Amino acid sequence: MSPRYADIIIDISHEAIDRTFQYKVPESLREQVRIGTQVSIPFGRGNHLRSGYVVSFSEEPFFEEDKIKEIIEVKEGAVDIESSLIELAAFIKEQYGSTMINALKTVMPVKEKIKGLTHKEVRLLLSTSEAQDKLLDYKKKNAKAKVRLLTELIDQKVIPYGFVTGKLNISSSTLTALKKENIIAVEEEGYYRDVVGKGDSKEGLTDKDANTQSVCPNEEQQAVINRVTEDFKQGITDTYLLKGVTGSGKTLVYIEIIDQLVKQGKEAIVLIPEIALTYQTVKRFRQRFGNRVTIMNSKLSKGERFDQFEKAKNGEVSVIIGPRSALFAPFRNLGIIVIDEEHEASYKSEYPPKYHAREVAIERARMVGASVLLGSATPSVESYFHAVNGDYTLLTLEKRAKEKAALADVSVVDLRQELKNGNRSIFSERLKELMKDRLSKKEQVMLFINRRGFAGFISCRSCGHVVKCPHCDVSLTEHFKGTAKEKLVCHYCGYEQKRPLKCPKCSSSYIAGFGIGTQKVEEQVHKEFPEARVLRMDMDTTKNKNSHEEILECFANKEADVLVGTQMIVKGHDFSNVTLVGIIAADLSLFDNDYKSAERTFDLITQAAGRAGRGELAGEVVIQTYDPEHYSIETAAKQDYEAFYREERAYRSLLKYPPFCHVLVVFMEHDRYEELAKLSQYLAESLKQKSEELEIQIVGPADATIGKINDRYRRVVYFKHVQYNTLVELKNAAEGMLDKETVFKDCYITFDFDPVHGY
Repeated sequence: MSPRYADIIIDISHEAIDRTFQYKVPESLREQVRIGTQVSIPFGRGNHLRSGYVVSFSEEPFFEEDKIKEIIEVKEGAVDIESSLIELAAFIKEQYGSTMINALKTVMPVKEKIKGLTHKEVRLLLSTSEAQDKLLDYKKKNAKAKVRLLTELIDQKVIPYGFVTGKLNISSSTLTALKKENIIAVEEEGYYRDVVGKGDSKEGLTDKDANTQSVCPNEEQQAVINRVTEDFKQGITDTYLLKGVTGSGKTLVYIEIIDQLVKQGKEAIVLIPEIALTYQTVKRFRQRFGNRVTIMNSKLSKGERFDQFEKAKNGEVSVIIGPRSALFAPFRNLGIIVIDEEHEASYKSEYPPKYHAREVAIERARMVGASVLLGSATPSVESYFHAVNGDYTLLTLEKRAKEKAALADVSVVDLRQELKNGNRSIFSERLKELMKDRLSKKEQVMLFINRRGFAGFISCRSCGHVVKCPHCDVSLTEHFKGTAKEKLVCHYCGYEQKRPLKCPKCSSSYIAGFGIGTQKVEEQVHKEFPEARVLRMDMDTTKNKNSHEEILECFANKEADVLVGTQMIVKGHDFSNVTLVGIIAADLSLFDNDYKSAERTFDLITQAAGRAGRGELAGEVVIQTYDPEHYSIETAAKQDYEAFYREERAYRSLLKYPPFCHVLVVFMEHDRYEELAKLSQYLAESLKQKSEELEIQIVGPADATIGKINDRYRRVVYFKHVQYNTLVELKNAAEGMLDKETVFKDCYITFDFDPVHGY
């Protein structure tokens, strides 16, 4: 049945995304109108003709029938970038569960119109001889201000407005008078905010940087480049999975492919998982594409983000690099979307709509006839499964790109044995020995631990009391021990308090920190190797806008010997002088409460190990663990992805986890636990009949792993089925039920398909 009513957004400006208006769809237009269609409509009391975009349909009117106006016409040939993004928003709404407004705000993330930057100039309109005649006339009239300005203009022709009103002290009334005489013109020209900076510009590159203009692809790389570009020339667009060992030169492959597509008038989006990766990635792309490259990330101001979207929309850049949000860059001639380190969990949104960038990228590429290139040394189990099954095209790079670079030698240290031998240091004897050797040779060391702060938690040795956040069901983490900034911090809600000197429960003075974080590792490096220059990179040291770049540039310039950090330091960075990587606690992520913990552990270890030996110097890696026999650690030590995949596939298949079975999580949050328990049980019971009809397995309801955050209680219900679309059908039924049932009005409810973060 053709839709009778359309919900329309008037003129896509970012302020307007909070409101839609309902219009009748005339019988004559019902076959032409679809989501994203641009239409002409009467608007306001005067029925002024306006443009709008259809975002959804309904069969029932929201208001009295005779008060609803009709769409006048479909705008012919108006399939523009806004229409395409609205269609993509509709896909996100349907596939992941959210309101259409939230989906629109996701694909059009700049929420308000930002005033562009401009500079003004004063230009002389007369010839030199005419101006000199006027100058004599003004001198006779003793018009001193006009004389000053005209004298300067005869010499310069064009002068900055600020110089005119400042240095020359010319009033606006004088300028107005000269404009009326057609002697001068005041011109205003817009310009964009610079987000790349000198360090990332073409001129800012040094000989030490990877020179993508002079480096030729090797045989393996060229084969991948040829496959993707030849397919594109023949009109074949596909999703490719590029599985390349660390250091195999995946970035060069991306650049070469994009270069060929840009020469054909196409544009490219390059997604990267962390802001920290932007520094080196942009340098390499800027060297090839100059100012046709720009970046998007969360550290940009609203004005800077607005400018980058305007550049893309106006065709002033060809490549945008950034994390997940860069996927929605408003390119009109998109040719390829590259997703580097595609296994990363940060490609899945943690906030509604909880979309996955990989799936949305594939849909956007399908809509516009573009290709998708996924790249990783450790592909996600889901992506590799699709590649093995032929849903994606699998491409491989099996050796490091640099001729003399080889995968690092890896040794696994059993920390249980270290403890038996009397070593209570956070560094094993093997790691200390190798650090001493590298520092003596002026080579660099990276130490990875995926926890920031000083101690994981504070506990009383007398009564066992753990200091917890009063607002969340988690322990507080110790930060900046022994400094004026010393405090305990909640990593979930941001609550802070002073570190207690005595146990709050039993008043014992035997209260201390347990576990380790980046700050403690940094302190221990200073203690063991006082001569070493140490940098730390984590959320605490990268709060400022350019702090990522400053830390990485300092380390790249060999102004530090040791870089200590969280996962920020282990992905994508290429430092040729790093010959040792120490993984301090390899099993920190191994027992997270979600099905991806083993995969996450394998990824982090493999990526960390890949930072060593990327130049001519051989690299070594030390993995410290309490569980050396676990398959994720054994296979990561051997850099054997295939062996890991076989083990993980068997585990996922047996327990019915993605990609063998899909999971829908209904997450519920309320400020009263008793009410939440009742509502979660009621929701599960309400969906039981529909679930049985669709043969969907229900698990729960149950408390979330962290039962309270920021004084809000959390519960979950899981639904499992082999078909994703079957779960979408259940989600639609749940949305319909929630719309009708007022009992849920005070309960926050979201949907999450195939979660990558634990609940």
